[in-house]
Amino acid sequence: MPVPTHGAPRVLFASLSSPRIARAAILCAAFGALAGGVVAPAPALAKTAPPKPALDASAVAVPDRYGADTAQQIFAAGGNAVDAAVAIAFTLAVTRPDAGNIGGGGFMTLFMDGKPYFLDYRERAPQQANRDMYLDDKGNLVAGMSVVGHRAVGVPGTVEGMWEAQQRFGKLKWTQVLAPAIRYATDGFAVDPSLQQRRDAAVKSFTGKTNFDAYFSGLKAGATFRQPELAQTLTRIAGDGGREFYEGRTADQIAQQMYGHGLVTKQDLIQYKAVWRQPLSADWNGYRVITAPPPSSGGIGLIQMLKMKADLKAAFDGVELNSAPYIHLIAQIEDRVFADRQRYLGDPDAYKVLADKLIDDAYLAQRAGEVKPDEVPGATPVKVGLGDAMPEKAQTTHFSVVDKWGNAVSNTYTLNGDFGAGVVVDGGGFLLNDAMDDFVTKQGSESAGGVSGAEVNTVAPGRRPLSSMTPTLLLKDNKVALVIGTPGGSRILTTIFQVMTNLYDFNMAPADALAAMRFHHQLLPQKTIYFEPFHPVTGELAEQLKAMGYTLEEQSFNGDVQMIRVEGATPEPAADPRGVGVGRVIR
Repeated sequence: MPVPTHGAPRVLFASLSSPRIARAAILCAAFGALAGGVVAPAPALAKTAPPKPALDASAVAVPDRYGADTAQQIFAAGGNAVDAAVAIAFTLAVTRPDAGNIGGGGFMTLFMDGKPYFLDYRERAPQQANRDMYLDDKGNLVAGMSVVGHRAVGVPGTVEGMWEAQQRFGKLKWTQVLAPAIRYATDGFAVDPSLQQRRDAAVKSFTGKTNFDAYFSGLKAGATFRQPELAQTLTRIAGDGGREFYEGRTADQIAQQMYGHGLVTKQDLIQYKAVWRQPLSADWNGYRVITAPPPSSGGIGLIQMLKMKADLKAAFDGVELNSAPYIHLIAQIEDRVFADRQRYLGDPDAYKVLADKLIDDAYLAQRAGEVKPDEVPGATPVKVGLGDAMPEKAQTTHFSVVDKWGNAVSNTYTLNGDFGAGVVVDGGGFLLNDAMDDFVTKQGSESAGGVSGAEVNTVAPGRRPLSSMTPTLLLKDNKVALVIGTPGGSRILTTIFQVMTNLYDFNMAPADALAAMRFHHQLLPQKTIYFEPFHPVTGELAEQLKAMGYTLEEQSFNGDVQMIRVEGATPEPAADPRGVGVGRVIR
């Protein structure tokens, strides 16, 4: 285990006779301290007085109550926003096995001690991967191979990402932040009916192809679901550090699970590293937007939408929110955003992605100038690269955190599809992702979610697939004003855009901004407006859009935005009414 270089001293086990005894002793202490709500504060990093609180309280917006309870324990123990975020992530790996994970990957946007950061812990293609790995000997795509089973699995990044963030910025011991998750895995949690519904839908794809049902048949509404093998895995990671997942017994279990079926090897795991990248930033509406750079497409797309709408202020003046003329103007903006996504975006470690040019004011003013209120949908072809439309899978999860010192974390992570590839690591008790489906598996073809794209997002060894995950912050006078994000595949950026517009262009309260109707359009299929079950497009509005030339299509996914607005010194957390999330102020 590497010696930490930042944060409170971590306990090393070399001096103890048994690593297992050492882990047990440390975790028992952590369990007892957290359960009692009293934990000795971490030693100060320097001989200076601790910083004074900048806010009245800390706050979280999370997709279930267990994550909120975990955050409350961590803040009570003296932890900061990163400690809470890491603890929430591991807790959701237990209580939200459909999307929360240790076998997937994601992105984290942070604001710590007055500075923005971005951590990329996206999954990577194994070294044995190649662009034709999902084709048969005639060059045809093998249905389902990139979605279900071992060959769909990319090298997981979540544990490395959490370890890297907590070692750099956390105040508590690593064992402390994993203790709540271990308790939920050991003692169990009550299954929500919506989780059973997602399980019942997913198992149809996995039956007879994976070991999913052997581990998750007990996900029944109201039942207490325990995961002893996952508890053992988390205990090892807590005792030996995050690299245990990549170099220790857990890595051996993953490699064994993959052997003869998938491509991920122990060497792939050993080589995996999370990457600190420069976050994207842009001025908008008197705020500074801090968001996700490539391999996320979402940050660029979000900034493009915000800026183009601002450039089109005259066209939007007097246009009612979510009216047919409003939806038509936004759809034209989205045409151009998704065209750029297709043509230019991929893994920045494999291609030079011209992010600065794509969010340049002059370029976006030119693109906005192409938008006409009286334009017939689809009449003017929008320049695009190879490939077709790109809705990604929507089964991701997001949480937002601020602490009383003014630090913030916006984190979005995923297994890709619900319950990932359906493959559980035997002996480890955790699911693996199907992130390989986010690559272009055949040029001109679509993924399970309809995704396809240009050459920049084809399968290659070590490459990170393109994603729409968009964990985002807004700053005002270099202080956090908003922490926001959502699951939703390609709908992520359009959803965040709509909620931010509701908040700041239409001056809605957070709860109202979340509850308002949402829609989605993405260049292809042409002239198609997607609406949500939560707030369907019907009646006169539907007829007006059809008269304009649009086709209306209901999507199955509602969205699950978790956000915190900060007004002055007061955080206002809000959870999407479409889900079972919790917004909680923690004093």
